[in-house]
Amino acid sequence: MGKPIPQNQSTADRFIRIIIGGACLIIPSYIYVPNVVLLGLLVIGFYLMLTGLAGQCFVYKLFDVKTCK
Repeated sequence: MGKPIPQNQSTADRFIRIIIGGACLIIPSYIYVPNVVLLGLLVIGFYLMLTGLAGQCFVYKLFDVKTCK
């Protein structure tokens, strides 16, 4: 079995990412947004949800940032 991915996000950071990511995914179903904005919201929403659920932010890793203890 491989090594688990080390987390670099705090619980609060993960919670906020999941909430904002979910909002980015849900908002376009309730209001009209242009296609470019829709694509941007979907990409941002999926990224935030993925990193929030995984606890690992690739941008944080790139800059060696950790919000967890």
